[in-house]
Amino acid sequence: MKVTKKMLNQELQWKYWPLKFSAFIMSKTWAVNLINMFGDKIEGATISELNCEEQYIPSRNGGPDIRVRIFKPLNNSEKLPGMLYIHGGGYMMGSPDSYLNLTKRFIIAEPCVMVAPDYRRALDTPYPAAFDDCYDTLLWMKENAEMLGVIPNKFIVAGHSAGGGLAAAVTLKATDTQDVKIAFQMPIYPMIDDRQNTQSATNNNAPVWNSIANKYAWSQYLKGLKEKNEEIPPYAAAARATDYSKLPPTITFVGDMEPFRDETIEYIENLRKAGVPVDFKVFKGCFHAFEVLVPEAKISKEAWAFVFKSYSDFMDKYIYR
Repeated sequence: MKVTKKMLNQELQWKYWPLKFSAFIMSKTWAVNLINMFGDKIEGATISELNCEEQYIPSRNGGPDIRVRIFKPLNNSEKLPGMLYIHGGGYMMGSPDSYLNLTKRFIIAEPCVMVAPDYRRALDTPYPAAFDDCYDTLLWMKENAEMLGVIPNKFIVAGHSAGGGLAAAVTLKATDTQDVKIAFQMPIYPMIDDRQNTQSATNNNAPVWNSIANKYAWSQYLKGLKEKNEEIPPYAAAARATDYSKLPPTITFVGDMEPFRDETIEYIENLRKAGVPVDFKVFKGCFHAFEVLVPEAKISKEAWAFVFKSYSDFMDKYIYR
């Protein structure tokens, strides 16, 4: 899918060329390593409006201890919903410390206790490392609900982009095994289909994230499976799931210019066919992560308003009732 500047929402067009360059470097190992090097320097960053903590929790799969960030409203004494939040970055980049503004917005919109794992990244340790770290964090949240001050057995799993892909995969396993009760999930424009054979994922040259970056990221995340010629399981790429009937209510949105458009739409259609309640919207003329990268645009504000309205409604329907 070829994406020209004129195809974008008018308020996003001024970012076309700078973010085209961003998409170009996302497929370069040196650039990914450089991004991670600078990102690691903000480890432990805090938000003045929130209670910010850091812990190391044990891996259940022989990996190193998992660093998790824990964010709570200040001066709160009531039990709150517990949210596992998984950061994005193509499975290759980022950390929970890089998403503090997003963290603050969610907790201010609807108070919760957010636990965000600093999962292992694909260039160093491919699948299942990131998935295991995130799932282990969810199990730890359940076992430590009292200490965290969260409502037991009504958890939220959320994430953006690759974090959305991990959120969908973690939720899939939690519902398959019944290890943890998920009240609802929010895999926002999730990276879930390694096959990359949809119209929107084929020859997509959009800003921020394109087909070349997408192919490179999946190759890094799945390289352990590929080297062994093993089948790709749904816990690695959630679009490969065949049974959606156990999945919880779901909130998501996607831009219509980005590679993940069609896989997100298909995921939502499969949920609806299985009778799962969903709140979903496609935003016209929008590239990947537009609401984060151009937050002042009217359409970005509309996307945030959609998410927070759905988030508030789902809190009322599936946690507090």
